Amino acid sequence: MIDWEALIVFTVLILVVTVLGFVAARWRPGDLGLLHEWGLGGRRFGTIITWFLLGGDLYTAYTFVAVPALVFGSGATGFFALPYTIMIYPFALVTMPRLWSVANKRGYITPSDFVLGRYGSHWLALAVAVTGIIATMPYIALQLVGMQVVLAAMGIEGDLPLIIAFAILASYTYFSGLRAPAMIALVKDSLIYLVVIIAVIVLPIRMGGYGQIFAAVPSTKVLLTPAQYSVYATLAFGSALALFMYPHSITGVLASQRRDVVRRNMALLPAYSFLLGLLALLGYVAIAAGVQPVAPYGAQWAVPGLFSKMFPSWFAGVAFAAIGIGALVPASVMSIAAANLFTRNIYKAYFRPNATNAEEAQTAKLVSLIVKAGALGFVIFLPLAYAIQLQLLGGVWIIQTVPAIVFGLYTRWFHRWGLLAGWAVGMVVGTWMAGTTGFTSSTFVLPVIGVAGYAALWSLIANLVVAAVLSLVLNGAGVPAGEDETLPDDYRAEPAPRTAVPLTPEVIV
Repeated sequence: MIDWEALIVFTVLILVVTVLGFVAARWRPGDLGLLHEWGLGGRRFGTIITWFLLGGDLYTAYTFVAVPALVFGSGATGFFALPYTIMIYPFALVTMPRLWSVANKRGYITPSDFVLGRYGSHWLALAVAVTGIIATMPYIALQLVGMQVVLAAMGIEGDLPLIIAFAILASYTYFSGLRAPAMIALVKDSLIYLVVIIAVIVLPIRMGGYGQIFAAVPSTKVLLTPAQYSVYATLAFGSALALFMYPHSITGVLASQRRDVVRRNMALLPAYSFLLGLLALLGYVAIAAGVQPVAPYGAQWAVPGLFSKMFPSWFAGVAFAAIGIGALVPASVMSIAAANLFTRNIYKAYFRPNATNAEEAQTAKLVSLIVKAGALGFVIFLPLAYAIQLQLLGGVWIIQTVPAIVFGLYTRWFHRWGLLAGWAVGMVVGTWMAGTTGFTSSTFVLPVIGVAGYAALWSLIANLVVAAVLSLVLNGAGVPAGEDETLPDDYRAEPAPRTAVPLTPEVIV
């Protein structure tokens, strides 16, 4: 049965952000016929906009569905997301300002642009580009899965609503570029904070307090077993290394106005980790409330089922709209990031080296539509489990770009052919490890020492060993390492001003 009250609230809020998406084309106007204007917002986002954009980009609709679902289904393991999101920001604080600086000074738009400039290797740049694209596609699909779950909670079945959502998303992304998700992220994040804070206050009051809630949770779901320690630790650490390697994360960083904006955001973004911790608790609340999994969504039904059961329809509509908008923002950024990669590092590099700026931007716009259509096809034509399995592989794949990107920010000791070989070994080993579980889990038990852990981290270690050994051999043999077009000063901060510069509204926003 359709919950009309929830559906009306949901629809109104979605229409509001759709209008904002189109209006964004006129916000801080620039020539959207240039790729850096369309795909990076002209590199003009200040602290607040970058905070909302990165928050909306990293903490996706699927995050807000999947984290409590994991706690609901597997218990304490689901809380790995908290140390994971805490470890991200010290790592990003050290690396991302350097990447922003060199990209800003050299005009790089994608991580592959940096790899090409740093190592002079088209093959390594191509490997990074292809990895970014194939890791991003299922990630976009999972945002549509998040939309699908909340639509089902309101009694809306079938593929037509998803197709409509895709058409809306595709339209404003095409016309407004990165400005659209940046503007919409303000609404999305405000709604998420509102909904989660109300939920963690009201639900315990209605259910007799957190003591009653935890008493209703099976003891096996409250604490980790010793066998889970290594899985929990490696999953958190490996995920932290991988997150800012995703193209959409880097796109949010490179869109920042200044290096200081990037640094400031790495100090401010942990506020989302606090929110995520509150959200994860809703998995236990759903257990105590007696929410039952619904096929084909399984444990992912935890949050939608909880809000449908425990709140009035109008508020459930607000919560579902927050999740729905939480799908549109990252899906926009992801499709833009994938389009930037394809256009700069595949289309222009191999098919149209002399492409004009206008042709480059137009190609990216068209590719962003194709990427979203491909993600929609994942959801419509393949079982839900396939999208989830491919996303598990996405984490395994994207972490293989860490040596080329992160180490490249600090040293040129690694040889380009060593890095390429390490990438290939990591991709094969990581995919094989996931394949041994039937692609149903990203956990792999190392046969020699019997330690279970995140396959992405194990495969990254294999990648690093191969890259280091081959670099030692190739450097020793005098094999050309490729031309590095960057300079040491490119990685450094802007020159320090003689007097303190106040944080003007433009810099802040």
